[in-house]
Amino acid sequence: MHPDLSDPSRRRFVGTLAAGAAVASLPLHGLANPKELKMAELIIRNARITTLDPRKPDAEAIAVANGVVVAVGDEASVMAKAGSQTRIIDAGGRRLVPGLNDSHTHLIRGGLNYNMELRWDGVRSLADAMAMLKAQVARTPAPQWVRVVGGFTEHQFVEKRMPTLDELNAVAPDTPVFIMRLYDRALLNRAALRAVGYDKHTKDPPGGQIQRDAAGNPTGLLLAKPNATILYASLAAGPKLPTEYQINSTRHFMRELNRLGITSVIDAGGGFQNYPDDYQIIEKLHADNELTVRIAYNLFTQNKGGELADFQRWTQMLQPRSGDDMLRHNGAGEMLVFSAADFELFSEPRPELPADMEPQLDDVVRLLVDKRWPFRIHATYDESISRVLDVYEKVNRDTPFDGLHWIIDHAETISERNIDRVKALGGGIAVQHRMAYQGEEFVERYGAEAAAQTPPIQRMLQAGVPVGAGTDATRVASYNPWVALYWLTTGRTLGGLQLYGESNLLDREQALRLWTEGSAWFSTEDGRKGRLGVGQFADFSLLSSDYFTVADEAIKDITSVLTVVAGKVVHGSGEYEASAPTLPAPMPDWSPVRHFGGYQGISLAQATAVVASAHGHAHGSSCGVHGHGHAAHHDAPTSNYQGFWGALGCSCFAF
Repeated sequence: MHPDLSDPSRRRFVGTLAAGAAVASLPLHGLANPKELKMAELIIRNARITTLDPRKPDAEAIAVANGVVVAVGDEASVMAKAGSQTRIIDAGGRRLVPGLNDSHTHLIRGGLNYNMELRWDGVRSLADAMAMLKAQVARTPAPQWVRVVGGFTEHQFVEKRMPTLDELNAVAPDTPVFIMRLYDRALLNRAALRAVGYDKHTKDPPGGQIQRDAAGNPTGLLLAKPNATILYASLAAGPKLPTEYQINSTRHFMRELNRLGITSVIDAGGGFQNYPDDYQIIEKLHADNELTVRIAYNLFTQNKGGELADFQRWTQMLQPRSGDDMLRHNGAGEMLVFSAADFELFSEPRPELPADMEPQLDDVVRLLVDKRWPFRIHATYDESISRVLDVYEKVNRDTPFDGLHWIIDHAETISERNIDRVKALGGGIAVQHRMAYQGEEFVERYGAEAAAQTPPIQRMLQAGVPVGAGTDATRVASYNPWVALYWLTTGRTLGGLQLYGESNLLDREQALRLWTEGSAWFSTEDGRKGRLGVGQFADFSLLSSDYFTVADEAIKDITSVLTVVAGKVVHGSGEYEASAPTLPAPMPDWSPVRHFGGYQGISLAQATAVVASAHGHAHGSSCGVHGHGHAAHHDAPTSNYQGFWGALGCSCFAF
């Protein structure tokens, strides 16, 4: 039970016992001995705290010092830790929970591109989504694209449909527009087709399809059949942000995650995410003490046929779990060998893995076990999981895993037998809310009865398998953890389809545990994060609404009004905004993030304001300041900041 303390609307203030106390940068990382800690650096009081510690499940106040919790309990006992320099924040009776931990996401790649992407995550109608698109097209300079890359489904729109290619071409006759729906399809307007160079002579890639008209010309619809390489490759053809902007973009993406209560993630690598080249931005932010999310990262092979060589090279470069409590290597995966990848398009038939998968996977897993590297593997279907586990059991007989953490990612259709095999081998299962976005397609192909246990989370928990929750953001589902918590506790898709009955639903505390202490196992940090107890990481979020009492549909729109990582405030909104460090504005100045932000939540006031405001110059005409047009196919001058419309972007737009 969670006791009802004071009304959140009463007596809200942010105080400090030392006038002018400033928000410091995050400390050097590592657990201190709690017994050596005297006075608290920060105390949150007047809160409804869910600790997830069964010995003390509820509390009124929490004190932190040197990045860890030093006291949690009733207000009087915690306030005894206050000293002359302690910063005290009144929570106003709000719910406070351990920081959320996404056990499978793609923050590092997502951060590099966040400022370039228009997010339809949370948008309730296609009309609003198209209004956003139209406004963004108007301010986007050549040769830049307008991109909507995952995080949404047409089922979330009241219209229950995607935009048509005619609608895209009408809104954007000259500016390239790329819209990707899950890993299923992409819509490209005519300008984007010109930019990527697709014409009637372009051949379909293996596993992909370019839809054509009667004359053989591409229409702009790209389909994964079921291989998503065509989507990856087309997106990769677009301009990239220069280094300074990528740093800014990653900081804004982390702050967006903080706004939603996320304090830790496990990054599962990704296509076109090469190590070490594409990790330089995150490593610089870490070196500069600017990370606001703890990151454990896995390395994803990039070379089909050269997977073993990739891991041989990387195991020589990195010791297992090297790094610190803010940025740490977490092993291999989610791609170990390309032959083991089963693509998760429930609108397409289940792919059959090739016959040479087993020997290829065997070679890689033997190396990883020998080097004591944890590993994870993408596996959607039970048929794939059976074959993967055959390999793992064979390797384990020769070279015991002996407590090494390994993970099955996704596991939507895993059987009871294979759940028990995972348990016997000491593995864990990372689940994501992909069914909230593809549930309708799954039911259409496999039926409602099969969908009712897809994935069978309660059966996993009953078997004693470690289970962590996540999103698989940003190109499939949204990065918003509250959408995932809504799905776990209601069993509904974003379109409102009821997938699960009571036998496969979680109560709200169970679901929260998967997003906190459950996910900690997946980075081998169980016992250090995920609960609010003395000696645990001081990572927590003060919520905009009480997760335990709001109506089901309101769960999706919960945010954090105050987020703390390693004992330092990293995000604040409303009355807590002044408590958090400020960020420079999103770069460049035409960035969709600068005008719309990220997850849209309950309303689209931003889009309405943008559309209502007249754009300073008509699309298709040149900019009176810089003279640039809004044209089609140019190389992006990403190494030339002036050519990239100045250090802050073109200033000729409405705002």
